[in-house]
Amino acid sequence: PAGWLAPAQPLACLPWPPFCHRGLQVRARIAENRRMAWVHLVIALALAEYLAFGMAVARARGRFGVRAPAITGNADFERYYRVQVNTLELLVVLIPAMLLFAFYIDPLWSAGLGFVYVIGRILYFFGYTRAAERRHIGFALSMLPTMALLAGALIGALRALRALRALA
Repeated sequence: PAGWLAPAQPLACLPWPPFCHRGLQVRARIAENRRMAWVHLVIALALAEYLAFGMAVARARGRFGVRAPAITGNADFERYYRVQVNTLELLVVLIPAMLLFAFYIDPLWSAGLGFVYVIGRILYFFGYTRAAERRHIGFALSMLPTMALLAGALIGALRALRALRALA
């Protein structure tokens, strides 16, 4: 993306001496590309959402009488548990894919696709915890952006490698 390799605006030196040694100033990545803040915000929302799902699982344990460490025995509880586990499975792909997509393609598109994922997970939670057959729309709205982010990250990395080879 344009501006990614441009020099950052210098930030004020931090008061601790190692950060200002011989006039060197600390430069934050956010100063290089302020649009990355949107990516970071969406990642934080996705992580907060995952924690909320974990708390919902804890409440469901008490509500449906499933004592730890059991994860089976009540179909209603198991749906809450599956939402949490499936969300974790997608987060492992989503977060690095968002960061790579933002680096190689565009931070705002990465944040936008990530936000669709967050909305999709909310729909998935409410659909799946009510009835397993109601999870499909939420699943699609979280899986498709994740796949798009991963595809963009792969394409961007391959294009960068091809550009490096052309320079050699």
